[in-house]
Amino acid sequence: MDIKNAQLEVDNWIKNHGVRYFNELTNMAQLTEEVGEVARIIARRFGEQSEKESDKNKDLGEELADVMFVVLCLANQTGIDLQEAFDKKLDIKTKRDHDRHHNNQKLK
Repeated sequence: MDIKNAQLEVDNWIKNHGVRYFNELTNMAQLTEEVGEVARIIARRFGEQSEKESDKNKDLGEELADVMFVVLCLANQTGIDLQEAFDKKLDIKTKRDHDRHHNNQKLK
């Protein structure tokens, strides 16, 4: 599924199951919470912190999907075509960073 269709899927879900979008500030707070859950899993699973028993069954993919869902909500409610924005950003990064990363000794 491309981003444009994902935005449509989220919009349909909101209309059929979610009643309405939360306001932008609520969604921003929700996004922060979801990113925090991703950070917690990564810090404990891949970082130096020990993983609590209660965190061992947390699904990183599910948490990343939560982040994506809220990002898609924010894009929908603010009128952003996220597919267009992503394509533009990837083009900018490709032009700007191609040689930069190839010449970065830290990445060798």
